[in-house]
Amino acid sequence: MLSDAVFSIQTPIEFNEVALRVFNYQYINNPIYQRFCNLLGITKTSVKHASEIPFLPIEFFKKAKIISSSNQIQKVFSSSGTTGSITSKHYITDLTIYETSFNKAFHQFYGDPSEYVILALLPSYLEREGSSLVYMAEKLIKSSNQPESGFYLHNLDQLAILLNDLKNKKKKTLLIGVSFALLDLIENHSISLDDNFIVMETGGMKGKRKELTRFELHDILTKGFNVPYIHSEYGMTELLSQAYSTGNGLFQCPPWMQISTRDPEDPFSKINAAKTGGINIIDLANINSCSFIATQDLGRVYKNDVFEIIGRFDHSDIRGCNLMAL
Repeated sequence: MLSDAVFSIQTPIEFNEVALRVFNYQYINNPIYQRFCNLLGITKTSVKHASEIPFLPIEFFKKAKIISSSNQIQKVFSSSGTTGSITSKHYITDLTIYETSFNKAFHQFYGDPSEYVILALLPSYLEREGSSLVYMAEKLIKSSNQPESGFYLHNLDQLAILLNDLKNKKKKTLLIGVSFALLDLIENHSISLDDNFIVMETGGMKGKRKELTRFELHDILTKGFNVPYIHSEYGMTELLSQAYSTGNGLFQCPPWMQISTRDPEDPFSKINAAKTGGINIIDLANINSCSFIATQDLGRVYKNDVFEIIGRFDHSDIRGCNLMAL
């Protein structure tokens, strides 16, 4: 199966080979993507290397059904958005691929979920349907198999008490939360954690607060939680994979995901490392949709394929994970 090849990637050569196989599959089975490629003068036979594969603008997920499979749709993930805005829709025909993706990535960066108490402070996501982040958090919480693990909406008092209790018990804990909720928590409670805790922000003020730069946000959170650094998760509705930062806002991808940058004025260009550009993402786990997406995020890619997100294109919608204006 193609998914087996995706999750077996270990080298750049294997990534290139599997990317070409996924491109060929999606060119044949995704009519929207095929038409997009053809309008660019690109066909299945003309692409010889992954670097030649075109990236579909992410806006297409708002306007069309981007799907590469005739199988029954199991789930529809949708993006967050302001009232009246058009949201993206991601049609999922095989949830096991998504579950394999986030489980393997979590193991790669953090180990076995069963080693953690996992606390999810995601009020804006829990209050709507179709969040891929909530789906992932729910599965990880279940895998943690810890009685304290769970979701928190607005019950910050209870969460603060639990955090102090977990500290006293010296239990390894992951607190994952949307930015504004983490700020609410430390502003209303005195919390001092220790080395057994990981605090991970998923970005986004969701219109609840003034947007902050990542540096400003992490500075406030590190002081408020008394931790040396803040972790981050980078994902979005249109993807089936996540990148993680273990500090300093520098992200790494799992082996089946790759980030590159383009000139913001030229959607079909590529730019040198460490220069700011539009973020292009190859997510080979996204087999049954589109694995090659040109996002509206701005960032830089450095040596060893680490990258940072520094903002968004002007006039683009505020939605998804880690979409702070930096």
